[in-house]
Amino acid sequence: MLKKMTKNTKSNLITYGIVIVAFVVMQTLISAGSISSLLEGLMVPICIYVILAVSLNLVVGILGELSLGHAGFMCVGAFSSAFFSKCMRDVITVDIVRFLLALLIGIVTAAVFGILIGIPVLRLKGDYLAIVTLAFGEIIKNLVNVLYIGKDANGFHFSTKDVMALNMEADGTVIVNGPQGITGTPKDATFLIGFILILITLFIVLNLINSRDGRAIMSIRDNRIAAESVGINVTKYKLMAFTISAALAGAAGVLYAHNLSTLTANTNNFGYNQSIMILVFVVLGGIGNIRGSIIAAVVLTLLPELLRGLDDYRMLIYAIVLIVMMLFNWAPKVIEWRERHLRFGRRKKEAVE
Repeated sequence: MLKKMTKNTKSNLITYGIVIVAFVVMQTLISAGSISSLLEGLMVPICIYVILAVSLNLVVGILGELSLGHAGFMCVGAFSSAFFSKCMRDVITVDIVRFLLALLIGIVTAAVFGILIGIPVLRLKGDYLAIVTLAFGEIIKNLVNVLYIGKDANGFHFSTKDVMALNMEADGTVIVNGPQGITGTPKDATFLIGFILILITLFIVLNLINSRDGRAIMSIRDNRIAAESVGINVTKYKLMAFTISAALAGAAGVLYAHNLSTLTANTNNFGYNQSIMILVFVVLGGIGNIRGSIIAAVVLTLLPELLRGLDDYRMLIYAIVLIVMMLFNWAPKVIEWRERHLRFGRRKKEAVE
């Protein structure tokens, strides 16, 4: 049966298998109390970064466009879902139902923003596209920072000035408090939910890549003029990849928002640095390599925390690991050596069979 499987199917099954085995091992260690509370607390953030890395790879690796606004779509998904969850906390008392509805809202909102941003932006390419998507991420972050939303018996009140400008009644509640963000979001995110979202993300991305639409997207990446000449609708497929990537980033944002008690749109959470960090996962894992993005996201999320005991050398070791990973993935001599040894391994295996 394995011989009848295509190379892509085998590769996809290996990717699913790695994720499932990693989850089972970590869940077993957590249940046995064999890992520290610090490491246990990193499980949901790892899931978030894996989803972000895989979804960004769809745009950067498969579509071939450089986007620096991924944190912006994450921000949209996080705040729209957190707003819903806080408003419905006393109305929908079943946690999983409320979370699933919040997840749906976060994904749809991020996808809508992906379409609205993608229609004009995807006419650009290269550095221009990167600059505009970066500007989008910063605009979203700054808009959230000046937004005040409250609710009283008369309904919702909005302001971009301060809480007093909401003009609410005495029993009113502030939901979004400008730079202080949203406080009191239900902590519904769990490692199991994060694992399920990773599997869904992989299912969507891997099936898209191996589909007819995925081949059309990759043909646009390889040669746009040739793709247009054979009748491929470039705008349609570029917008499809961009929107799916934005929606998945929104799902990661929902998970992020429901893993914290307080959600703020500061630079570390949703700013330029966050977008660059996600791009680092993609580049170091290998552009277009989904499995590599997963491994890079896990390693680079765990590494700073595992090295926390080496305060004086922590960032030095982190930098060395980044350089080694970059050389391993991109240095021509290393690639040549890797391919030669992998080819030798395959030939040896075929000879045994």
